[in-house]
Amino acid sequence: MTYAIQAEGLVKRFGETVALNGVSLTARPGTVLGVLGPNGAGKTTAVRILATLLRPDGGRATVDGHDVVRDAHQVRQLIGLTGQYASVDEMLTGTENLVMIGRLLGLSRADAKARAAELLERFDLWDARDRATKTYSGGMRRRLDLSASLVGRPSVLFLDEPTTGLDPHARGGLWDTVRGLVDDGVTVLLTTQYLEEADQLADDIVVIDRGQVIANGTPDQLKTQVGGQVLQVRPADERDRETVAGLVSVVVGEGMQIEGDLVTAPVTDPAVLPTVVRRLDDAGVVVAELSLRKSSLDEVFLALTGHRAEAAEATPELVTEGIRA
Repeated sequence: MTYAIQAEGLVKRFGETVALNGVSLTARPGTVLGVLGPNGAGKTTAVRILATLLRPDGGRATVDGHDVVRDAHQVRQLIGLTGQYASVDEMLTGTENLVMIGRLLGLSRADAKARAAELLERFDLWDARDRATKTYSGGMRRRLDLSASLVGRPSVLFLDEPTTGLDPHARGGLWDTVRGLVDDGVTVLLTTQYLEEADQLADDIVVIDRGQVIANGTPDQLKTQVGGQVLQVRPADERDRETVAGLVSVVVGEGMQIEGDLVTAPVTDPAVLPTVVRRLDDAGVVVAELSLRKSSLDEVFLALTGHRAEAAEATPELVTEGIRA
């Protein structure tokens, strides 16, 4: 198979800090590859290498078959990049920003204006086209920034934590936009520490922690890897929590956790549910909540790394990830 993105053994060091330590990943054409990890995991460094903004210290990578070091110019003609922070000029209008990008990419003034109008219409920014970008909301700026990355009609789009700082409504709108791009055949590499985001959008996922790939697969494959389902039990009386925890631990075995008054445990055999119900009934425990659901990616990440994605301690690469070329 010819991959739209392929990286093999990428290594990158910043002084004594190893930001990437042998990272390998692939993205199939016309799909979303989610790259998960906490701040400082190495996600942005990987994107900057794939986007030709950094040279790797080891390994190699290709985009649509072009080497990101040897064929950097060709790669730049094929890609778009949207970072964590909007890169548009706040003093220019939406139209002026996109026309400027088009002209920088070599489009004629007429073609640049036509492309700008097309994108402003597509991303629901037409009514604000003649307003200064500084008057835009956060969600509008992110849509404009994404529009700017699409002026050159890229076949591969890198989205580096594109929903950072957005409210849930704006985030959902951007998700719909990404789905539309993939429907048009664009390959998307999405880095995020929002695991729900990857669950919603990604066809395949790579989990990076401390500069190394620790897991990869489809969302369902990763969930199955750490326990296909999760049992949740919440007693009606919080004083019964320890009793519930003891019963669940006996039936399920390892992995039981207590969060507040909620007892959870990974389950590989759904037949444990009636067993738990009988044990609770025998013990006279009344429950307010009892359910069996699929594992979440957050639980997958916790099982793989021992910490949650958003709570992980940042490494020194966090400083490096704040730099934009």
